[in-house]
This record gives sequence, C-alpha cells and structure tokens, in this order.
Amino acid sequence: MTTRTALAPAPWERRLLELQQASTWQLDGRAAVAVGTQGWQASLNWRQRGADAEVHLAGPLGVGALVLKKTPEGLSMNGAPPSDAVSDAAPDTLVMGLSTTVLESIRNDKAIQAGDFDRVQKLVNERILPHVDFDKMTRLAVGRAWRGATAAQRAALTEQFRILLLRTYSGALAKVTDHKVRLRPAHGQDGATDVIVRTQVVPSQGDPIDLDYRLEKTDAGWRIYDLNILGVWLVENYKNEFSATLNQGGIEALVRTLTDKNRQLASGRKPA
Repeated sequence: MTTRTALAPAPWERRLLELQQASTWQLDGRAAVAVGTQGWQASLNWRQRGADAEVHLAGPLGVGALVLKKTPEGLSMNGAPPSDAVSDAAPDTLVMGLSTTVLESIRNDKAIQAGDFDRVQKLVNERILPHVDFDKMTRLAVGRAWRGATAAQRAALTEQFRILLLRTYSGALAKVTDHKVRLRPAHGQDGATDVIVRTQVVPSQGDPIDLDYRLEKTDAGWRIYDLNILGVWLVENYKNEFSATLNQGGIEALVRTLTDKNRQLASGRKPA
C-alpha cells in the first residue's frame, strides 16, 4: 500500500477558496460583450449581500442603464433610462448608479473636459437634477428667512443657488479622468427615511476624496438634498455664508448677491 502526502493548495487556489466563501462583497469595473461584429461596453457595479445581489450596468453617456436584482423572491430587471431606473432603488444603489453614470458621461464628453459650462449644465439637468431636491437644499441654506420669502423670491433663490453650485463645481467635474466611486460602510439606517450614503471618489493616483450624500425618502423616491465634501456639509457651509447678507438686507439682498456672483463667475472674474 502506497501512502501519498496531500499537496498544499497553490496560492491562487487558496485565494479562490477564500473568495468562494465570501458572502458580502462589491465589484466595480467595466464589462465588454462582443458578438460577431457587434460590441457593447458598460460600467459595472455588482453588490452581493448573502443571497441578495444587485447589478447596475450603464453604457456610455448613461445609455441603456440596467438594474438586475436577485432576492429570495426571484430575479427582477429594470431596463428603464437612468433617470427612472434608479428612482425606486435603495439610497446607496441610487448614489452608486448616479455617480457611475455621471463619471462615464464626463469621460465620454470632450466639451465637459474642456470646461464647457453649457455641457456641464446639460449633464446636470438631465442626469442629476431629477434626483436632487434643490428646493429643500435652498430652504435649508437660507434658514428661517425662507418662511418670509414670497413665491417669486423662493424661485429666484433656488435658481440662483443652483447656478452658483454649477459654476462653482463645474471645474471639478471637468477634471474627472479615471476616477471611480466606492461605497464606505454605513450602519444603523435600515428603515430610516433620512439617511447618509458615504462614498469615496478614487483616482488611479493620489488620495481618495470622501464624498457623502444626505437623502430623504419622498413619494417620488429618494432625493439628495445635501453633500459632505472632505468633511464639510454644503448646506451648512452656505447657510453660514448667507446669514450675514440676510441679516443686513434680507431676502432681496441675498438674491442680488447670488445673481452678481453668478455674473462674475460667468465672465471669468472671481467674485468679491
């Protein structure tokens, strides 16, 4: 009788066994399919939690967005356009799908990369605005003075604040190259109607940038109403900035100030 000593698994075999035993994981990358002379590419975000899985695919410029969900009840597929596909999704799924689509759009648009504000505005209006509650964002930034504003003043404030944010951050959008987005852990938010989704924007070189989103569940689905960039909440930051103007001149003074800033930014001059 010959006794054989069992060989230890090779490094990759050991790693494969470890991966096969993992029940919770996330995969971010790109997928490509070729059939004959036809081909298709998409950004890929796959999240696995035990027996539940969710896969988000989005083609160039967000065309052909697809969400696949696997639960104990079965498999579902949502093939609606991106603005609709993520409307009923969980908040972290919405943020990941929206982020992936926007980054992909920027990478495929030379005009945005060159700083074309009209192209940035078009991207924001089509891809981002449907998922943002700008009315609430403006109301929170204005604070108590919002209650005394007329409907016309509220509309003017919301529009000028939206333009200010676009002009302020359009330069950052233009610098997107090979950046990716990944989720950071968040706990204790199950069943909540107001949540924070924590992410990191990761370049191929350099440090990742923490970017968090505050969302509220509405009748139309989850809506973003605040951002935290490198530890600073956007609404609180602008609330502090607006308060001095509101204390001195009220709502009309703030409308004039925002309008003047936007004119200066549009002309390429730095606001005073």
